Amino acid sequence: MQQLSVSSPPNLPGRQRLCKMLSKYHVFYFANINKFNCKRFYPCKQSVSTTRCSSNDEKNDLNLDLQNKKIHNASVLYCVSPAIGHNKESHPESNKRVPAIVDALDIFELSPKHRNSQVVEIQNFKRASIDDIARVHSRSYITGLDKAMGRASEEGLILIEGSGPTYATQTTFQESLLAAGAGLSLVDLVVESSRHNRDPPVGFALIRPPGHHAIPEGPMGFCVFGNIAIAARYAQNKHNLKRVLIIDFDVHHGNGTNDAFYDDPDIFFLSTHQAGSYPGTGKMEQVGMGSGEGKTLNLPVPGGSGDYTMRTVFDEVIAPSAQRFKPDIILVSAGYDAHALDPLAGLQFTTGTYYMLARNIKQLAKELCEGRCVFFLEGGYNLQSLSNSVADTFRALLGEPSLAPQVDNPAMLYEEPLNKVKQAIQRAKSIHCL
Repeated sequence: MQQLSVSSPPNLPGRQRLCKMLSKYHVFYFANINKFNCKRFYPCKQSVSTTRCSSNDEKNDLNLDLQNKKIHNASVLYCVSPAIGHNKESHPESNKRVPAIVDALDIFELSPKHRNSQVVEIQNFKRASIDDIARVHSRSYITGLDKAMGRASEEGLILIEGSGPTYATQTTFQESLLAAGAGLSLVDLVVESSRHNRDPPVGFALIRPPGHHAIPEGPMGFCVFGNIAIAARYAQNKHNLKRVLIIDFDVHHGNGTNDAFYDDPDIFFLSTHQAGSYPGTGKMEQVGMGSGEGKTLNLPVPGGSGDYTMRTVFDEVIAPSAQRFKPDIILVSAGYDAHALDPLAGLQFTTGTYYMLARNIKQLAKELCEGRCVFFLEGGYNLQSLSNSVADTFRALLGEPSLAPQVDNPAMLYEEPLNKVKQAIQRAKSIHCL
């Protein structure tokens, strides 16, 4: 059997005072915002090795049993796939994003070395196979991208979406397989843990390139492979989890995920996104087709929408939709670009908004599908708001208080367009009979 290694932290030290920890973080962040240490992450060829154990090897079996017990009893499992080689200078979707998150987890004392068995990093996970990818993407696209790596090696960087914003380097294909594989490994472990623990860990794939814009026939919008869509099909095929709920709270519509399952009655895709933003899809009238009609819910919210909007959306749209669908697993496209500080859009989410979403989604999973839930990193291009918000997501998944009051500045916010918000919510509820 495959043996995934986990980090082995020392015992949990005494907790530092919150004010000291926050002070240390802000001093670190502003001193290092442009020089996160990407070199400490190994390139994909060195980070995908696996070990296998014989059932006759008692020592290996004992180690595997101990690792499994640690995984089953954790609160959060996460994988890191930063795609260091997939990078373009001055591009918002850069190789600084995942290292910034990992550094913040350490500074906020949310990493394994601070949390002992509460938080477990899964290492040495496998790449997704070509067959895994082909459950969502056409084989002609997969083969063409693989062949394009030769040209990328010669030229250094190529555009793979016509003249659009999605680029590739010579490592993009393998690093994209690794990103997708991280999600599949987390699905495996969360599902297995749910058989042993009534409160299984939640998974979080800290990966790039992101995936929710990638369409079945090709890349789009910084995205290469549809990581969450691939995981949804994998959950169905590998674990017989027929009904999959995908919640996408990225500021941009997840058009690739939308298209992959538009006629599928067993996958409910629910997206909240800024009205009129890239890529211009995700209209409220797009509800699915054929046997999948009603299993796509798009809720574009007006620019300026923020915390009040999303709390209302969750209570009146997301929760009742999930309760009616009765999923076997919940997958989350966790985009952090709806934050008020993010440069690529115009919503007003805060660190507290993301804490609320994570806490409530975890509770939904506990109520509806035995706690099976995996988050997938999508957007988020301001390193400070991205890393703060992911860290607070971890705190929500751990059941600990939010740090939002200490890291959010209320002065950055303005009044939400509540009348437009209420109209949008009521229209969505009417269309979907909620």
